[in-house]
Parts: sequence; structure tokens; C-alpha cells
Amino acid sequence: MPAADPSLDPPAAPAEAIRPEPARILSALGQAAFVWDLTTDAMIWTERAPDLFPDIPADTLATGGAFAMLIEPSRGIRSDALLSTAAAAGAHCVPYRIEYGVRATTSAPITWIEESGCWYAGPDGRPARVDGLVRINNERHARDEQLLKLSQHDALTGELNRTHLVAALAEAIEEASRFRNGLCFMLIGLDHLARINDSLGFDVADEVIATIAQRIRARLRAGDQLGRFSGNKFGLILKNCTADDAQVAAERFLAAVRDDIVPTRSGPVSVTASIGAVISPRYARTTDEVINRAQEALSTAKHRRCGKQSMWRPNVERDAQRRVNIRVTDEIVTALNERRIVLAYEPVVDAATRALAFHECLVRMMQSDGQMLLAPDILPVAERLGLIRLVDHRVLELVVAELAAAPQTTLSLNISPDNTMDADWWAGIESLMLAHPGVADRLIVEITETVAIQDINEVRGFVTRLKKLGAKIAIDDFGAGYTSFRNLRSLGVDIVKIDGAFVQNIARSADDRAFVQTLIDLARRLGIRTVAEWVQDDESAQLLHDWGCDYIQGRLIGLASEHRPWLTRDVAKDDVVRERLAK
Repeated sequence: MPAADPSLDPPAAPAEAIRPEPARILSALGQAAFVWDLTTDAMIWTERAPDLFPDIPADTLATGGAFAMLIEPSRGIRSDALLSTAAAAGAHCVPYRIEYGVRATTSAPITWIEESGCWYAGPDGRPARVDGLVRINNERHARDEQLLKLSQHDALTGELNRTHLVAALAEAIEEASRFRNGLCFMLIGLDHLARINDSLGFDVADEVIATIAQRIRARLRAGDQLGRFSGNKFGLILKNCTADDAQVAAERFLAAVRDDIVPTRSGPVSVTASIGAVISPRYARTTDEVINRAQEALSTAKHRRCGKQSMWRPNVERDAQRRVNIRVTDEIVTALNERRIVLAYEPVVDAATRALAFHECLVRMMQSDGQMLLAPDILPVAERLGLIRLVDHRVLELVVAELAAAPQTTLSLNISPDNTMDADWWAGIESLMLAHPGVADRLIVEITETVAIQDINEVRGFVTRLKKLGAKIAIDDFGAGYTSFRNLRSLGVDIVKIDGAFVQNIARSADDRAFVQTLIDLARRLGIRTVAEWVQDDESAQLLHDWGCDYIQGRLIGLASEHRPWLTRDVAKDDVVRERLAK
């Protein structure tokens, strides 16, 4: 039988193998060395090892098995580490390194240990002896725990961040489905937080957010979860919660925000919140559905009135309208691609002579079956879904093409509020005007009164640039927003179109007569021409003429038509009116 390789024999492990002087140095460093004989399970420690483990009895440190009973989270972590390196048997020393916690009793705090060393194989090639070193590593573990917490929690509030809130929601939905329970997901949105940012600063707003998080946390049941969903929104997962329970809880959270002021370094701040909620899995079975419907409910609550709550429930009319929106959106895009967006032309005439002054261009969309959709069917959906810019670009192209083809024609077009500040729309109209000299002089651009008063400086710049190109500017629906005439004068507009809601009843309403007459008189004093919309009858037309209104349009004059009237009419009789408009 061949002689055994002496390098494979485990060296002897007498107690004096751990010399006193190095042992004292290790102890001073918060470390201790040991020799562990796996055959007998005996562990021999440096003499100062009890100082490292003051709460652990000496007999527990004497054997590997007894010591393993104190280890968390896995009692077999040390033996597993040795077995996992068994493939290296045959080497003189096989290194290893592990981390674990030890706890003297179930109520004692955990001491976190980093253990490293080498094991030596016996004749069978398996680990027979371990020379190791342990050191206390509580600080590093605390840092790791803190980093883990930061990765899962919002730094400002200490609550779950959005990623882990959504993960917790997914688990809660699965659990509720499995056990046939209900849960409520709430979004609590702080109202008008931007005002605090603007007035007091973002640091004060952060104080408000942190304080509100604490108040909400204090009113949660055990097992419920809170997270910061976004800048001014908190997400709540309320388990085993019915719709009635959710209503009560929502009022409790609203009161927590509303009833007490929030003290901040800049003084007390009063805050309200709105809540949107949905019950799952009854009304939403996936995280996306739950979140989307809670956001929808929150939007509904804010739309009704800030400081209120709204529970999401199925709504047949809403779902039907959304299907219509989807269909109309698809039709708008298809119509744009297939050039089925067309114009209708409504005449605007001189109030005194009834001679044509210009036409207002109104958008129409020809459907694939030949039917026409009018502006009220198209524009609201296009504005809501971000398609209005494309529609307005197409209308502008059509209007400019008509003006270029008919040199005796003057046309007006409406633009949506967003396009008054849209650099792309401005670049489009500027390039078209430069490409078709003379067209701008016969173009009237109408903007609504509500746009004019939103940002007077921005609108003034828009008006000035258009007028430099030669175009005229009209304020549409004038009177609905009660623009001050000082702002009207500073804008430098050429025409105001009096809102038809005030014009249509002037023959029967003394209040409307007084209001319209005042508008006309003030506009005339400022040198601004006036157009009365929705003129229904001769009596109203005569009143407008007597008051000095310049132009009228409406059912009495003629409704909008897709036919180009300037292709057949005699334009000579309108030259006087056109010259008057050009002045």
C-alpha cells in the first residue's frame, strides 16, 4: 500500500499553537483566532475570545456544533462553506470567507461576524481542520443595511419608494386574489404644492411632504403599507379593505392633512389633499390597472373640488366616450394622412352694406363613407389627445393655398391655444408666408380671448411677429373672458369678434343689448373693428349696425359651406369693403 502524502495530513492543533502575544493583538483589534478540529468538533480559541463574545458561555464556544446553534440566518453556513470548496481537496490549504450573525439569546441583539480562514484535508480528502479568524463587523453590516434601505425607501419620507411600492402592490393583489379578500389602493395627492414651491421654496415643500407622510403613517393599521408614489403623491395599500372601509379611511387621511397646519422653518402652512382609490381585485386585477384607475379617480376628485375623495367604479358612459375618442383619434390620423381634412367657409359681411368682407375657415373632416364631421366633433378630441397641432398645421396649409390661388380673397383661421406658443407652428406659418408673398396681407389669424389673457406678454410677442409679416389679428369669442380693454389695446389686435352667446338674444334681452353695445363702443374708441357672431335675424343686424358694429356673421348671412364661393361670385362689388378692412 503506497505511503500517504504527508502534505494531506492535518497538522496537529495544540492549544499553544495560538500564541499569547498575537492573541492579545487580535483582541485589541476586535478579532479572535480559533482552531477547529472537525473530527472531534472541538474549537480552541485565543484566550481573549470571551471578550469578543461576552454574552456567550465558554462551553458554547468550545464546539463547532454548539457555536452553530447561535448563528443566523443559516446555522449551517460554516459547514456549507467548507463543503462547497471540497473540490479543491488535495491542496495544502483551502481558503474560505463567510459572514453571519450570532445571537446569545432570542432577545439579544445580533452581533455580525466576518470569518475567514483555511481548511486542511484529512486522509479522505475532506476537511479535517480549520484555522480561522473572526472579527466583529457590525458597522459594515449597518452600512449595508442602510444602503439596502435607501434602495427601497424614499430618502425624504423614509417610506417605500415607487419601485418597491409597486412591487408590494403586486404581492398584495396576488394575496388578495388567492384568499378572495379585497384590498384598496389609494393615491393621496397634495393640492397646490407648486404654490408652496413658488412662494416659500422647495425646501419648505419638502418639509410639508415629510410631515404629511408622518401623519398618514400614524393613521395606518398594522399590515398596511405606505410609499411615496411621486413628488406630491403618496400610495397606500390597505389590505382586507372593503369599499365602505375605504371611504371611512379616506376621510380619516383627508382630516389628518387638512385639520392641522404644518409647521415649517418659514412659518405655518395650510395644506389639503385629494384622494383617488380603487378596490382590487374587484375593479382591477393587475398593478397597471390598479394604478391607472387610482390615478383616474384622483383626477376626478381634483376636478370636482380639491380636498375631496373619489372611488373608481365602472362607468358605461365614460367607457363609451373613450371608445369614441379612440375611434375619432384613429380617424383623424387617417384623414390627415389621406388628405381628408378640408375647409368650410363662413361669410363675414359689412354690417351696413352686407357686402362680403372675408370668410372664416372652419375645419371639416370627410369620413371614409363620405359623411362630414364638423369642428365640434373633431377639435375637442384632437386637443385632448395632442393631435391639434397636426390639424392646425394642415388647416394653415389649406388656407395659404386658397389665398395663393385666389388673390381677391381674404380668409381667417382659428388656431388652438397651444399653438400660440408652439415654435413649430410659428416656423410653419413664417415659411409659408415667405414662400407666398402677398398672402399674409389677406390672412386674419383668430385667437381666443382666454388665450389672450393667460400670458399677455407671450401673446403680445406672437401678435407682433404676425403683424410684421402683414397678417391681421382677431380676438375670437370676445366677452366670454372679460379681457380688460387695457390688455386689448396693448396687444395691438385689429379685430374683436363678439361672442355669439351675447349676440343671439340682443333683440329680446336688455342685458345682452347693454353688454354688446358697450363692447362695440369701447372697441370703436380704441380703433378696433368689431364682428358680431351668431346674428340670427334682421332686427339684431339692424341694432348692431345702429351701434356701430363693423361686420356680422351667422345664420342670417349664411352658414359655412365647403364650396369656394369666390370661384363664381363677382368680386368687384366687394372692393370697397376689402379696402376698408385693409386700413
